[in-house]
Amino acid sequence: MGLKGFVEGGIASIVAGCSTHPLDLIKVRMQLQGEKVQAPTPQPIHNLRPAFATVGTTATTLHVPAPQLRLGGPISVGARIVQTDGVAALFSGVSATVLRQTLYSTTRMGLYDVLKHKWTDPDTTHIPLAKKIAAGLIAGAVGAAVGNPADVAMVRMQADGRLPAAQRRNYKSVVDAITRMARQEGVASLWRGSALTVNRAMIVTASQLASYDQFKEMILERHVMSDGLGTHVTASFAAGFVAAVASNPVDVIKTRVMTMKLEAGRAAPYSGALDCAIKTVRAEGPMALYKGFIPTVSRQGPFTVVLFVTLEQVKKILKDF
Repeated sequence: MGLKGFVEGGIASIVAGCSTHPLDLIKVRMQLQGEKVQAPTPQPIHNLRPAFATVGTTATTLHVPAPQLRLGGPISVGARIVQTDGVAALFSGVSATVLRQTLYSTTRMGLYDVLKHKWTDPDTTHIPLAKKIAAGLIAGAVGAAVGNPADVAMVRMQADGRLPAAQRRNYKSVVDAITRMARQEGVASLWRGSALTVNRAMIVTASQLASYDQFKEMILERHVMSDGLGTHVTASFAAGFVAAVASNPVDVIKTRVMTMKLEAGRAAPYSGALDCAIKTVRAEGPMALYKGFIPTVSRQGPFTVVLFVTLEQVKKILKDF
C-alpha cells in the first residue's frame, strides 16, 4: 500500500506539472514584476569627442538608465513571452518540472497517503481534518527538502527570459542548471530558499490534499454527487483555490530569493526571506505578496484538477497490484 501510493502520486504529479507548466512560468514572471534588478557595473566609454569629455581625462563613464519594466496581466505576459522568444519559451524549465515532481510531489503524495491510512479511524473509515492537515504539513516538509535543488533550477530557468540577454544564465537543462549552480555557487546554493520552499510546501500540501479529501467527503456525505468525475473535479478545484490563497505570499518571496543574482564585491539583494518580505512590502506595498495570484489560481486550479482526476484514474488502474 505504501509504495503504491508513492507511484500513484508521482505519476499524477508529473502529468499535472507538465500540463500546467506554462501557467507556472507566467506566474513566476509576474511575481518578479516590480522587483529592482541590479544594473551591471557601468563601463568606461573611450574616445569620446572633447566636448563630451572632462579636460584631463581619457575616459568618461556613461550611465545608461535601466529600461522601464512593462507590467501586465497573465495574458499579456504570456503573449509577450511568445512574441519575444516563441511558443517553446512557455515550456522553459519543463525538464526541471519533471525532476521536481518526481522528487517533491512523489514524496509528499506518497507520505501523505501513508500517514492518512495510518491515522484513519478503522471504525468510521474517516480521518479527522486536524490529522489530515498534520499529515499534509509533515509530507510537504519532507517532500520539499528532497526536491529543493530541482525547485531552484526550475524557478531560475523560468525566470531567465526576463533578464537582458547578456545577464541570462542560459541553462541547457535541469542537470546543467544543478551542475553549474553547485560548481559556481557551491552545493549549498541548491538549497537556497529551502526554508521558504519547506514552508510553502507544508502550506500547499496541507491545504491542497487535506481540503480535497474534506471537500470530497462533504460532497459524498451530503449526496450532492456520486463518487465520479464531477465530484473529483469540484473537490479538486476548490482545493486548488484554497492552496493558492494560502501559499501565494510565501511563493512570491521564494521566487525572488531563488532568482536573486549574486555578484562579487556587491551585497546580495536580500539577506534572507524576512529581509525580502520587508523590502518587497516597503517598495511595492503589501499586495505585492499577491503578485501573480491570478495565474497562481489559474495554475493551481487546473493543476489540482489534473492531479486528483489523474490520481483517481491511476488508482483504478493499479488497484489490483
